[in-house]
Formats: sequence, structure tokens, C-alpha cells
Amino acid sequence: MDAAERRRRAITFEPGLAGSARLETVAAPARAEGALVVAIEAIGICGTDRELLAGAYGEAPPGRERLIIGHESLGHVLEAPADSGFAPGDPVAGIVRRPDPVPCAHCAIGEWDLCENGAYTERGIKARDGYATDVVRIEPDFAVRVDAALGIAGVLTEPASVVAKAWAEIERLAARSAASTIHDVWVTGAGPIGLLAALMGVQRGCDVAVYDRAEDGPKPALVRDIGARYGTPRSPPAADAAFDVVIECTGAAPVIVEAIKRLRPNGILCLTGVSRTGTKVGVDAGAINREMVLENTIVFGSVNARRTHYAAGASALAAADRLWLHRLVTRRVGLDAWREAFEPRAGDVKVVLDFAAGRHGTH
Repeated sequence: MDAAERRRRAITFEPGLAGSARLETVAAPARAEGALVVAIEAIGICGTDRELLAGAYGEAPPGRERLIIGHESLGHVLEAPADSGFAPGDPVAGIVRRPDPVPCAHCAIGEWDLCENGAYTERGIKARDGYATDVVRIEPDFAVRVDAALGIAGVLTEPASVVAKAWAEIERLAARSAASTIHDVWVTGAGPIGLLAALMGVQRGCDVAVYDRAEDGPKPALVRDIGARYGTPRSPPAADAAFDVVIECTGAAPVIVEAIKRLRPNGILCLTGVSRTGTKVGVDAGAINREMVLENTIVFGSVNARRTHYAAGASALAAADRLWLHRLVTRRVGLDAWREAFEPRAGDVKVVLDFAAGRHGTH
């Protein structure tokens, strides 16, 4: 019996039911899930995963009560058709979203991140099993080759795709004027998305400042070591500081309002953080509207990514300093201690569920 036919371990949960997660043995992946057979090496953990396990949302596959979690993946190919473009041993990351079957106008041309009717599926989130299992099947069109030299940092491919999409949209919007340039960039939040946004800004030759609450831990050094500036509530930007681009990664309502105020004329604000509902901030909406209209500023939201963004994210990671990327992975948890991976701790940047450690013992 080959790897694609064996039963496997998986972390599953019942969507909508907090505390339902467990490690269990499940059936082998169905051949319909894809022609590539991939051994999972690592799964990145993010706020979405914690919200899913808290029962906030999620959807099991049709006819099932439980869903395999995990949308940030790194693995290597075990089996691949000759015409797939992949070969055994290739490091790969799986794309999260699949287009809706209708499809809408965007899904029909491969822009499934812009799906209009909501009928898409997402691995580990919505109606399609995720990657937190020993072996998965992936369609070749939804697998992205990762630079083998990245090692465990290849698990950053999915968050890098989200940031690559944000930068692509920023540059597209900035090009509305031939005179527009992107020089000063402010990134709010120094989690994985914020740090990767700063990295890609530095890679573009921008002067980047990062703002976060952490006064110590790994974040200040991570920011400074790519040539960006780091600030906290104790050391915010100068009162008159303004930016061509702000990439907002916290979802905190007061920070979003401040970000709008910090835009230069023709500036662009990209919102990547998801705010909690019910948050109220006293603002003069009329004044903000007047300023945005008269100064031609743009505010837009960005989430998820399509294949071109995954490829761009993988390229940005391949061009980055390997040691710096490895420092983003601040905690690796073996499968035997999987619950610890979903428990946030002080000093965490990116926590990784290490399937290789689970196979051979935690290290």
C-alpha cells in the first residue's frame, strides 16, 4: 500500500463547536483531491486557526461534521504525474482557496481571491479539508514550488502570498499617476504579515517604518535587521510624519483611524487586519471624508491570494536572507504536543506545527 492509500493522522475539529479539536486517524485522501501526493512537513498557525478552534466560523466538507484544519503548508512531493510539472522530492506549498463551481466572473479567469458569490471553498477553513495531516493530495494547479534552500521557512509561503497581493494592488493603484512614487511606507503591526510587508517594502527600495506594541522580544531586532525602523506607543512617528503608503496589519480600530490621518496626498492605505465587530471609535467622519476626497487618498482591503501572488510571495522569500526568515519561526511544536501550537505565548511571531518532529520525536 503506497503513501496515498494509507490512513493518516490529522488534526480535526467540528466547525462552530469550541474545544472540539482532536488528533485522530482518518481515511487516506481521496484521489479526487488532486494528482500530487504530498507529505506534509509543517503547518503554520495563525489567528484564523485559533478562531476556527474557538468555534467562530468554519464549514465541514459536504456530508461531514468534522474538518481537517491547516491552511499554511509546507511539504514535499511523494508522487506526481509525468505531465504535472512536479517531481518526487519537490518542496511545495498548497494554495488555500478553490474557485466556486458556478463560476463567477472572477473565478472564471483565475481570480478566485476576488470571488463575488461566496461559493468558493478553502482548505482547512471552508468545506475542504486542510493540510494538518501526514499526507495530502493537491491539484498541480494549486501547488506552488518552494525554494528548497528555505527549509522550514518555506511554511511562510501562504502569508507571503497575502502580502505579495497587497503590494501588487498598492503598485497598481500608485500607477494611476505617472508622477506617483512610493518612498515612505508605514507598517502597523509586526506579526508575520507585518514583518513580511516590511521585508517586501525594503526589497522595493522603500524607507520602511514598523509600529507595534512589543517593547522587547524578537520583533524590534527583526525589523531593524532588514534596514527598517521600529516604533512603539512609547516612540510613535513624529506628529507631522506622513507616508505614501500605510499597510495596516493589526485590525485595531484606533490604529486604522490613525493610519488614514498619516497618509500623504495621493497616499494609499491597505487594510490586511480583520477588526472585531462592535468596536466603536469616536471620529469625525466628515473630516476624514473631506481629507480623503480633497487629497485623493485610497483605502482598500486585501485578503487571500491567487496563484500569481503565491508565485510572487515565493520569489520574495527566495530573495530574502535565510537566517532572518528562520528567525520569524519562533516556535516549532511536534505533533505529539499539537495543542501547544494553538496556544499563543509571549514572544511568538510564527508558530509552526512540525510534522517531521511528530514522526521522529519532538526536538
